[in-house]
Amino acid sequence: MAGLLALEMEQLLTAAFAPTHLAVINDSARHHGHAGDDGSGESHFTVEIESCVFAGLSRLERQRMVNRALGDIPGARVHALAIKAKAPGE
Repeated sequence: MAGLLALEMEQLLTAAFAPTHLAVINDSARHHGHAGDDGSGESHFTVEIESCVFAGLSRLERQRMVNRALGDIPGARVHALAIKAKAPGE
């Protein structure tokens, strides 16, 4: 079962990008005891997202858009966030 933070991230990204594919993967268990592990079980994530919105944009522009859509989550509520954003067909 997804944690509350992962569900919040899914809702925000769905609203912002209407993705054709979205996976919010909790990587926190792999980082247990490492820097940034706050013990919450929701400190490290990977986001895989595919949306038409990303067509023609650079990797950096896509990552910035995802970070903006997530508001205060990256950096403040999540220690590490890997973003894999692509347009359909890529």
